Amino acid sequence: MKQSEKPVRFSGHAQQRLDSRGATTQEVIQTVRTGTWEQAELGKLECRQDFVYNATWNQRHYATKQVRPVFVDEADEIVVVTVYVYYF
Repeated sequence: MKQSEKPVRFSGHAQQRLDSRGATTQEVIQTVRTGTWEQAELGKLECRQDFVYNATWNQRHYATKQVRPVFVDEADEIVVVTVYVYYF
């Protein structure tokens, strides 16, 4: 099954981190589908994508938000285990 055809599932931990770190499910799915996959710790994968933000996060204005999901590529699905978000 191709990377672009596999469903993307979020672990409970990843789902909790979306809100607390300011990412959306759509941003994470887009990043996984279009980003360049790289090796991460413990046999997992990761990728990154920058999004135009131009908003305030934690009382500070940022122009860009970078979303970095960490995930596992399984046979029938991609499982996102956590999501990191950077603002600059």
